[in-house]
Amino acid sequence: MKKVLFVATVVKTHIMEFHIPYLKMFKEMGWETAVAARNDYENPADCVIPYCDIYYNIPFERNPLKPGNLKAYKELKHIIDEGEYDIVHCHTPVGAMLTRLAAKQARRKGTKVFYTAHGFHFYKGAPAINWILYYPVEKWLSRYTDVLITINKEDYERAKTFKASKVCYVPGVGIDLKKFNEGYVNKEQKRREIGVSANDFVLLSVGELIPRKNHEVVIRALSVLKQLDKLIHIEYVICGRGAYEIDLKKLAEALDVADHVHFLGYRNDISEICNCADLFVFMSHQEGLPVALMEAMACGLPAVCSNIRGNTDLIEDGVTGLLANNTPEEVAESISKMKSDTALRNRMASVALQKIKQFDLSSVEDEMSKIYEGGGKKSCPAGSIQGTENS
Repeated sequence: MKKVLFVATVVKTHIMEFHIPYLKMFKEMGWETAVAARNDYENPADCVIPYCDIYYNIPFERNPLKPGNLKAYKELKHIIDEGEYDIVHCHTPVGAMLTRLAAKQARRKGTKVFYTAHGFHFYKGAPAINWILYYPVEKWLSRYTDVLITINKEDYERAKTFKASKVCYVPGVGIDLKKFNEGYVNKEQKRREIGVSANDFVLLSVGELIPRKNHEVVIRALSVLKQLDKLIHIEYVICGRGAYEIDLKKLAEALDVADHVHFLGYRNDISEICNCADLFVFMSHQEGLPVALMEAMACGLPAVCSNIRGNTDLIEDGVTGLLANNTPEEVAESISKMKSDTALRNRMASVALQKIKQFDLSSVEDEMSKIYEGGGKKSCPAGSIQGTENS
């Protein structure tokens, strides 16, 4: 029986969010499936991974310099050396770094190492420290990578200069479009549930409450709109949780817009909330290929987002949404423009729905299946995936 091992830093917020369809795919092909990742559930007993035959709880640390990662490396190396896996597919910076080091000996025996870069930490406009710390490490480790998969065009172009045996581009991890296009949502009832009215213009952001997601600039944009007397009937809904929640609430209060901001925490009904909102606002400083934005597009929700890698793979300015610089004034202007022009919103939402079809889960699964099957070949399959052979 063939065997595959998926490795990521954490289970709940990575394996469970992105990789269950691929574990299912391998199970249906008759493979033995395993996962190595840290159990990050509040209640460890909740860590139940579908389509996973064997689970290894590895004590990965997010910070690559933490000494705990030495223990994680030793455990992972033992698992890979003893497991005789046909494929080891690693994800997340720390998980992928340790995996590729741990799998050096196994590769000599035929194990193929796949690495999906969900967004390099070095990118156009990234802080210099990111380039100093991460770029040389990723370039060096690429020589221990049989297939390096990128999910946005900027990363793909850069990865082609690395030493991986094969470099491919895949349009993200895929989203299930049927999940967002099917089913009736009572918008009025859902709005009452989340604390907004039928006649409100509802802005929605989805993402962790951390500085990188930059909810702050949207709250500051609300203050700009208030000063221009344009905040009437505009409500801002944020889905997500994180360490920055208290700071964001204090900021909203200090700017006197707290009564227009709704913190909903972690939600399992994002598609329903998308379907009762008017505009998706996504002003992150850094993304790989944002699933939250893809899901909003799949719901027919027009978007205003930051002009960064990943977002620009999805949004063409003025066509499928609006790109805005990360200033409160420009975000406020974009929100106001969208609010005042229903025809513009509808037109952008319609084009975005067509655009997002290429990111459908079934299409991405088909392409990933071809990459897995051709792991020993020097080129990626034709079609939506591009590839390059490196020496």
